[in-house]
Amino acid sequence: MHEVTPEARRILWGAGTPRTMRAHWIMHEVGLKYERRPIGSRTGETQTDAFTRINPSQKIPVLQDGEFTLTESAAIVTYVGGTYGAQRGLLPAPDTKARANYYQWCFFLMMELDANALYVIRKHTDLKAIYGEAPNAVLAARKQLEKQAQVVNKTLAARGPFILGESFTGADILLTTCLVSAMRRGIELPDTLVNYLERITPREAYQQALVDNQPT
Repeated sequence: MHEVTPEARRILWGAGTPRTMRAHWIMHEVGLKYERRPIGSRTGETQTDAFTRINPSQKIPVLQDGEFTLTESAAIVTYVGGTYGAQRGLLPAPDTKARANYYQWCFFLMMELDANALYVIRKHTDLKAIYGEAPNAVLAARKQLEKQAQVVNKTLAARGPFILGESFTGADILLTTCLVSAMRRGIELPDTLVNYLERITPREAYQQALVDNQPT
């Protein structure tokens, strides 16, 4: 069991999932040093009293940045990108249309691809012992993902090379992790999205995050 030490300067809890991958990736994009606590979901490590005091929802990832604690992968990506990576353009400037567009894509990706599609598939395949088999729900979720992936496809084809245009942002981290998860589940993606992944995944920060996201 990993020791809980909230007084440490910067700790990232969680590993082994696409959502924890996002948090590790943004830390590497901005070059932040941090302490890994690679606890996993449904291992009992998130249900301890000590971890529950850090995050009452008992979910990962969790970022402790000094006295500040933040949960939810999209929030962590946005916070780290804005606080430590603004000069790199990872979060568009406040009070701009680009920032509004960034939020639009974050909400879209987390809802339409992650929650309404990928997680539904995972619940009724990988976690069917808990949530039960639901082939119709899985089929509907796959169709949902394919449909909404076309929305992303058209945007990238018209605006690319990144989801907001010329600059790589935290929204690309969210998008990439969703698309990689889809491909791992055998969901066919349009060529534009496949090419997008071929440009993004060689990034040094992505490759470093792959290593840090291992649940060991």
